[in-house]
Amino acid sequence: MGTGTAAQAFVRAFLVCAAWALALESAPAQSLVFASYNLKNYLRMERVVGDQVVPSAPKPEPEIEAAIGIIRKIRPDVLGVIEIGDEEMLADLQRRLGEAGLAYPYREWVHGADPDRHIALLSQHPIVFRNSRDNIPFEMEDSQHRVGRGILDVSIQPKNSGVIRFVGAHLKSRRPSPGVEERTFRAKEAWQIRRHVESILSSSPHEKLLIFGDLNDNKNEYPIKLLIGSPGSPDFMRPLPLEDRNGECWTHYWQEADIYSRLDYILASPTLWPHIDMARSGISGESGWDKASDHRAIFTTIRLPEL
Repeated sequence: MGTGTAAQAFVRAFLVCAAWALALESAPAQSLVFASYNLKNYLRMERVVGDQVVPSAPKPEPEIEAAIGIIRKIRPDVLGVIEIGDEEMLADLQRRLGEAGLAYPYREWVHGADPDRHIALLSQHPIVFRNSRDNIPFEMEDSQHRVGRGILDVSIQPKNSGVIRFVGAHLKSRRPSPGVEERTFRAKEAWQIRRHVESILSSSPHEKLLIFGDLNDNKNEYPIKLLIGSPGSPDFMRPLPLEDRNGECWTHYWQEADIYSRLDYILASPTLWPHIDMARSGISGESGWDKASDHRAIFTTIRLPEL
């Protein structure tokens, strides 16, 4: 090998080593993956099984298997779930995920006014503070109501890191209900959640806060605008601009009307936003998503080193 060839080989080797060093230096030392997923009636309810109506049938096994497969692809450290049934159903989901290689020893389940559908959270990291609320009254059209699914509120502390606070919500569905104007009801629920968020950030302005859930409205509608707040304000909750691998942003498909919408959201507080890794955030685009739910799972990655 000549002197010139040897020098070129040395330069190439040096550049390769430098590139690896730069990659290792810029790679996040620790991160947390969070996902939010509306599981579509993971509960016992009246269903048609075969040719018969069964009054209290669980979510069908093929649907559960498809949902577990989607969660396995994301592999979240913390999982927010919407439309879970009672605590027995949450334990069932927890067990199945464990059998699929995803152990979640910590959990939170909120009762709410809705006796059937609940918000819950599963975590691989310890829950160090709980402030979930199941009884949140409000007045509408001269009558008393309650926030249907309550408010999930827990703080989680990953090992060797700071605390991240998660608030989960599931606003009223778009389906008409007797004697209730569903748009107004969602707005009233959103107002109660906004008050809850403001109380958190007014007492702890540096709280790293994340709101997740199925908010059942488009981003230009009043309930979502209310939850987001005013840009630049200390309690502004920035919505993550999530997309799937094809650049599409819908999270829900309403088959009857053939409408695709973004109804599921992740919002980040001003102090959490700088830690969001948007390159590793998005909407699950797995094929067969509709076998599991009418919603698609959404997820984000939070960089932890500086928390």
